[in-house]
Amino acid sequence: MPETNSQPPAASRHARIVSGVVIPHPPRWHQRLLAALIYAVARGITATLRFKLEDLSGYFSGVPQEKIIFAIWHNRLALSLILYRRYVARRDHSHQLAALVSASKDGGLLTGILELFNVQPVRGSSSRRGAQAFREMVAWGRRGHDLAITPDGPRGPCYVVQEGVISTAQMTGLPIVPVTYHLNWKIRVKSWDRFQIPLPFAVCTVTTGKALRVPRETDEAGRETLRLQLETELRAITRD
Repeated sequence: MPETNSQPPAASRHARIVSGVVIPHPPRWHQRLLAALIYAVARGITATLRFKLEDLSGYFSGVPQEKIIFAIWHNRLALSLILYRRYVARRDHSHQLAALVSASKDGGLLTGILELFNVQPVRGSSSRRGAQAFREMVAWGRRGHDLAITPDGPRGPCYVVQEGVISTAQMTGLPIVPVTYHLNWKIRVKSWDRFQIPLPFAVCTVTTGKALRVPRETDEAGRETLRLQLETELRAITRD
């Protein structure tokens, strides 16, 4: 999440710089091909899943009356866009989503997937293009988009909320809605976050936590208090 807009030398292969602004390259052809394959597989598996909703926030029970920031753990990304389409976009076609994606080489693949879901990608992380991505996310929020952020991504630690989602909420005025889900049948990848991949015919129990607002006048100590509050709420509704 936003900390610096410095660009390490190794990143020059994946982004170009125009007047001091780092612009990541779009997905390459092979990334778009793989993104299309992943999209098709995800749609196929999703058609077999049985969804249950535990909406403690009150935002998913009907069409959200205001734009919000979805905060979902990095290891639950596999179904995150499916959930947005199922519980928000289908109910109100005026809702659009912008999502934070790593500016790294691998981020190009995820960008291709986001585009297939008609989601606006915003490229950046704490280590690369962070400040620029933060400004872009705030701009999309002010234009009327919902926002999606993995608060422990892109490199963890797992289940530890970083400060960036709090700053984004403070600047946009949008409430943060914690979202997670539990799969009774899944694959867990041996990655830093133990990434979860749903298996066909699994039961997916979606849980949302209490929404959290960050007043514009909140100081550093207040942001830390709210960061811990969001982390506690997300952990409380998360079952592995």
